[in-house]
Amino acid sequence: MNIPIEIDLWLQEHAKQAEPVLILASRQGRIDVLNHVLNQGVDLNVLDLYGNNALWAACFAESSECIKRLLDAGIEIDYQNTTGASALIYASSSGKHAVVNQLLQAGANPLLSTQDDFSALDLAANRECLRLMKQAIVDHRSIKAD
Repeated sequence: MNIPIEIDLWLQEHAKQAEPVLILASRQGRIDVLNHVLNQGVDLNVLDLYGNNALWAACFAESSECIKRLLDAGIEIDYQNTTGASALIYASSSGKHAVVNQLLQAGANPLLSTQDDFSALDLAANRECLRLMKQAIVDHRSIKAD
């Protein structure tokens, strides 16, 4: 299989990194590299040094393309790290409202909480994240009531 030169160079440059290529590509918003490694059958369950998955890394990069690709590939949207934080909790606490919206639209659970019992709503860093999380909880409860 021929690998585009840009991807090959990136892979060579990052080959000695301690973190998995899936995490690095996601954190850097490298959709080209992400597509390549996913097409090669990389394990979606790899974690970074802090116990976060590639979805968290893509949220860090605010890469909607990488987030969508990882979700389409089947990454666990509600994965919680060792402190109980999910990608949604991280995104809300970081004020990344576009990411919060994308995760909620994809079905992220707005009721998850950390081991300290803080939710994405509790940790919302700005008004837009707060608004999105409040609405998501209302929507979630109305679905459960039906």
